[in-house]
Amino acid sequence: MSRIHQIAPQAATGKAQELLSAVKGKLGLVPNMTRAMANSPAVLEGYLGLSGSLSQGSLSPKTREQIALAVGQANSCDYCLAAHSTIGKMVGLTSEQILDSRRATAVDSKNDALLGFTRLLVEQRGRVSDGDLATLRSAGFDDGAIAEIVANVALNIFTNYFNHVAETDIDFPKAEPIIDHREACASIPGCDQTR
Repeated sequence: MSRIHQIAPQAATGKAQELLSAVKGKLGLVPNMTRAMANSPAVLEGYLGLSGSLSQGSLSPKTREQIALAVGQANSCDYCLAAHSTIGKMVGLTSEQILDSRRATAVDSKNDALLGFTRLLVEQRGRVSDGDLATLRSAGFDDGAIAEIVANVALNIFTNYFNHVAETDIDFPKAEPIIDHREACASIPGCDQTR
């Protein structure tokens, strides 16, 4: 059961009601995470504002969902993994791409570099090296895209942490469990644990 009250849209008033109505208008439903955020309209408005702004950037919806999946997996956020697995399918990611994104890998080299960088951002708390940036640039990402990657990672860290604190009731189909490659790799002699 959620540790932060999830406001029912029909019980909301004022700014919270306005924001929850906007969420329903856009998505056709009001996810439990946004219901919990509505306890502070400033939090919900901030989340919706940053999310909306980033949706107007250069990164495609698929790419943004891949980032969300990689961050959600790195932070073990069951709510976000369920939500972004569902949304990922809605924007055209295959089941294999969803699982690969959670593992911070991809078949194509450009997305593989993006997801590897995403995982590094989370693990290194943003303190990436010149070489990490050079790898991302050589994969075809310019400074604008790099800024958007960082912003998308930050947005997803926020939702991960919010859902950890709230223990938000999951209202999407649960994501299938996977074993982190590095954990499995640790028991195999000679396995590369860097990814």
